Amino acid sequence: MKVAFKMKLKPGFKEEYRKRHNELWPELKTLLKEQGVSDYSIFLDEETNILFGVQNQEGESSSQDLGTLEIVQKWWAFMADIMETNEDNSPVTVPLEEVFYME
Repeated sequence: MKVAFKMKLKPGFKEEYRKRHNELWPELKTLLKEQGVSDYSIFLDEETNILFGVQNQEGESSSQDLGTLEIVQKWWAFMADIMETNEDNSPVTVPLEEVFYME
């Protein structure tokens, strides 16, 4: 199943966001793969600072559903200074509905 969502980056943090994701913690990457998340991309609309995430997932949960795990909570705290977040530091995410697909 393919899942898409949007988040919001604070202005001026594109390169820092890229840097942190290029240095994604190995244990977090392993966790995501173990949870069935693959082919995960995040795109940035620089006009609006909207981040668009899309990922394939096995099962019913996406990367956004792993917030009870300590490593995910640490990542959220690490990213909270450059993204719009909820009170628990989780990124504000909005699920997106697929309205077109071409194979």
